[in-house]
Amino acid sequence: MLQQIDHVNIVVRDLERMISFYSDVLEMKVSKRVTISGDWVEQVVGLQGVEADVAYLELPDGPRVELIFYRQPASPPSVEVSQANIQGLRHLAFRVTDIDTVVDRLRGAGTRFFSDVITVPTVQVKYDGGARKRLVYLRDPEDNLLELCEYA
Repeated sequence: MLQQIDHVNIVVRDLERMISFYSDVLEMKVSKRVTISGDWVEQVVGLQGVEADVAYLELPDGPRVELIFYRQPASPPSVEVSQANIQGLRHLAFRVTDIDTVVDRLRGAGTRFFSDVITVPTVQVKYDGGARKRLVYLRDPEDNLLELCEYA
């Protein structure tokens, strides 16, 4: 039976830049860095000659983020999938406390946001305990969609 989400994997073009964003800007903890290769990973991912660098980033609670850079085989050019309405896995949402302070800090670091923080109208979505959800979308350095959200 399913228990919980273990991790979210993001294949990246520039591992060091992405580690910097997720650790320095989003303040996630780098817990491990490894290089993977060999028959086991080739079987799992269905590719031959795999050699990849992986960084694991942790939050105090919840799944970790796994950043992976494929040295071999090289990743094909990316297809534009960064719009919110394109089918498939589209964004990663981080629950935060004090969203306004987090957004101000990230803006100071040059992060691009889609809007100011927005409150979800309770006439459309009601949350347990009468909580109000506030959220904002942003992009990481490789244009992956992220969400920051706060329930108050």
